[in-house]
Amino acid sequence: MYAIIETGGKQIKVQEGQEIFVEKVSADENETVTFDKVLFVGGEDVKVGAPFVEGATVTAKVEKHGRQKKITVIKFKAKKNYHRKQGHRQPYTKLVIEKINA
Repeated sequence: MYAIIETGGKQIKVQEGQEIFVEKVSADENETVTFDKVLFVGGEDVKVGAPFVEGATVTAKVEKHGRQKKITVIKFKAKKNYHRKQGHRQPYTKLVIEKINA
């Protein structure tokens, strides 16, 4: 059984026991998080939401928080003596999917 959930402005396909990386979730480590924005549930019987499946939830456990690799953002305008260099590290949360309730 699998499901498609919406979190952090993105849609993610998940299965039970899967480890996923999502935008930072405001929960401490080893806490349980429940996602109720389930767009699709697949398996033997398929349920499609309009836009969400009623009564369907996905339960996940927060494993850790972290930050991704640094990216460099450069702004430059030719012949104007203008240049800016900035770094950015996006925070993330690692989740382990425990149960899909459909």
